[in-house]
Amino acid sequence: MSAAAKPWLQVFFAPRLTSARAPMLTAGRVARAHHTISMASQRASQCLVRLRSPASLGSPRRAWRQGSAGHRGGARAFITRAAGDGDGKGDGKKSKSKPPGAKKGGGMAITSSAEEVKALRIGKLDALSALGQRGFDYRFDRSKYTDELQREHADLANGVELEGTNEAVCGRVMAKRSFGKLTFITVTDERGSVQLFCDQKRLDETSPGTFAMVAELIDVGDIIGAKGSVKRSEKGELSIVPTSVQMLTKALLPLPDKWHGLTDVEKRYRQRYVDLIVSPEVRSTFRARSNIIATIRRLLDDKDFLEMETPVLHDQAGGADAKPFNTFHNALGMQLTLRIATELHLKRLVVGGFERVYELGRVFRNEGLSTRHNPEFTSVEIYQAYADVTDMLELTEEIICQCAMKACGTLTIPYGDYTIDLSKRPWRRAPMNDMVKEATGVDVMAFGDDLDGAKAAAIPALKAHSKKAGEGIKGVKAAQSVGNVLNEMFEATCESGLIQPTFVLDHPVEISPLAKPHRSKPGVTERFELFVVGRELANSFSELTDPLDQRRRLEGQIVSHAKTLQVQREAAAAIGRDELKELEDESYDVVMDEDFVTALEYGMPPTAGMGLGVDRLVMLLTNSPSIRDVIAFPLLKKQD
Repeated sequence: MSAAAKPWLQVFFAPRLTSARAPMLTAGRVARAHHTISMASQRASQCLVRLRSPASLGSPRRAWRQGSAGHRGGARAFITRAAGDGDGKGDGKKSKSKPPGAKKGGGMAITSSAEEVKALRIGKLDALSALGQRGFDYRFDRSKYTDELQREHADLANGVELEGTNEAVCGRVMAKRSFGKLTFITVTDERGSVQLFCDQKRLDETSPGTFAMVAELIDVGDIIGAKGSVKRSEKGELSIVPTSVQMLTKALLPLPDKWHGLTDVEKRYRQRYVDLIVSPEVRSTFRARSNIIATIRRLLDDKDFLEMETPVLHDQAGGADAKPFNTFHNALGMQLTLRIATELHLKRLVVGGFERVYELGRVFRNEGLSTRHNPEFTSVEIYQAYADVTDMLELTEEIICQCAMKACGTLTIPYGDYTIDLSKRPWRRAPMNDMVKEATGVDVMAFGDDLDGAKAAAIPALKAHSKKAGEGIKGVKAAQSVGNVLNEMFEATCESGLIQPTFVLDHPVEISPLAKPHRSKPGVTERFELFVVGRELANSFSELTDPLDQRRRLEGQIVSHAKTLQVQREAAAAIGRDELKELEDESYDVVMDEDFVTALEYGMPPTAGMGLGVDRLVMLLTNSPSIRDVIAFPLLKKQD
């Protein structure tokens, strides 16, 4: 056995282990442990030499394997210090000799790569086993969450210990500081954190050898359990003075530096589990998301809506104008798409006699990525028979306000540089044509069927409005109807300026194939879109129930889509082959859903429907700038 290993053996094995988890040590067991630790120590030293040699820089994993073969694959090495977070003081007596790599102050020099740290931590598993501890335990019975302890003992004075209390806490080690015979550990659970005040004398009286394990084998990132009395430290930190400490899960990889955190934004999305560990505010966002979804469900259930489940796999895309994801069903030999909306199947349920239905679920659209768009997203679609769009105006406001109160506790919420006031109900309501007329001076719907006249007025108005609005000219030129011109102008001049909640009303018939025509205004429908901070949040209309009109609308949509695509093809071909290929990759067909029209022919009662983007609502209520911030595992481009 090496001389360097002997002092640590004295620490670990001088006390007799008498706990239920660590039976009394026999001479034979100690001898075997001596041999195990000696071999592990030697092989760990060998692997670290190879890891740091120039020849191994290209493959640290290979160097580790070469340096540690023969003892559990080299994985178990007895290492006396964590990579960078052990204090090296052991039993509290200063040692004049310093191990290789030590730095002034007793800690190890932080020069290890992730592979080296992993090797060091794997090596500690044997030492844990020798102490009767499992590296990956089965369960732990906690008495209270940390936030309960904090509330219960909020009035406990500094320096006071509650003798006779015995609390059991568990969680992840987020900080560790050692000062000779004292070690302080911050343990964090789902609800908060508490300090472990580890006193060598007291801990070893009840659990011999445990303090050495705490000081030398527990690292930041490990998951542990502890039992002991409650105390508030002299510095005011609520603490548990443990009589026992139990390793529950040994973390093999180190957490990001606590001062800088996980700063790589893409890595935060790819390794969301690490992001959640080190960022309490991220955990708060997803807790708020869960509460928002639960609030939506509870409100609709209380209003006697039934939650339904409709197919994700469709034989044709419908319910929205979007490019679907395509797949193939082998057993049926069918081309299928992932749903782009839940609308048409929910309406079939209304035809079947369910008067109030909703579905809260995932929708998939094979389109671009942005801070507002993700290929899969969550929406709630709601349908109420014997109602119209005015009922949905009220319901939309109620849902969002209740979600805001649950998530934020107020109806005045910050978002970026803005303060959004949801309390001024009813929210602003304005027709789309009036808003465009106010912004540009052009009364688009006054042109009736004069498409050329509408374009001639729209193009110079967009140029005069702003450079950004001028980007909408391309869409105006490709428009196949006056209604499409109005929509292009609205998106170019009005949409981004709608910061406070605003219902945009009376959309043109041409862009609303599933909405009823307005009962008093020609050319538009009974429809609204809700905008907040320049983003569409909800879409609703009095549902079209006339099967003859529905067929004409869908046929018109197919023709209009084909004409628009042809204009875009000609424009792309004039630019070049690459532009044309890009257009073809993004294009998709629109087809007639004959079965849906057949369902309407059996009769659908007057119905109002509304779809709400849950992800965007969570963005708003959690002040999140990107949709990826509110989706736990957003789709990302595959890394090479």
